[in-house]
Amino acid sequence: MSVVDQVAKNGASTQGQNGAAVAANGAGGLSNLFTTLLVAQIKNQDPLSPQDPSQFVSQLAQLSQVEAMQKMASQGQTSAGMLASLQLMTLGAQVGSTLQARVEALQLDKSPLPLHFTLDSASPVNTLVLTGSDGSERRVELGSLGAGEQAYTLDPVKLGLGKGRYELRLETPDKRVVALEARTQLQGVRLAADGSVMLQLAGAGEVSSQSITQFKGRDAARS
Repeated sequence: MSVVDQVAKNGASTQGQNGAAVAANGAGGLSNLFTTLLVAQIKNQDPLSPQDPSQFVSQLAQLSQVEAMQKMASQGQTSAGMLASLQLMTLGAQVGSTLQARVEALQLDKSPLPLHFTLDSASPVNTLVLTGSDGSERRVELGSLGAGEQAYTLDPVKLGLGKGRYELRLETPDKRVVALEARTQLQGVRLAADGSVMLQLAGAGEVSSQSITQFKGRDAARS
């Protein structure tokens, strides 16, 4: 077994038993372990059949690659954490602003909610379908629509929709995929357990920060 293989084996065992210590020592702990095993390998090699010195050089090169990969992974995690924190602070300063975001589901209350979508070509029949948590569907016929940006105000009271979560989609005769966007107010921002930044939208529930398509400002009137 080569030194690098032994390092990997011992490193896995050490991580299981002393994860905190390995994290603290980082690549330095791996280098120390490699040096110890390398010295042991040299001392215990067969004098009548010594190992080729080039093998030690090759093993050292492999270790350098492993350390470089570890450093890159660690730096990537650090950068991702810093980016998420920066995004959290930036979006936190926008609480109270009006924005537009892609939505596939809505947490409706009694407040009307402006929806926007874009058709790349005219469509003779368009149906907004809302599916409740119980599986029931409410179909809203939007009629014939031309190409370009379209708007529709979803009024839960007029449609007889109770409070709750609804999945939504737009159906067209040609089965095209149409992204729906909600225009509403940003009420809060939080950092999820997986590191993603989540937004709480008035009348719409929670969406990922990556769903934002437009910021309208604090004083923009909803349309």
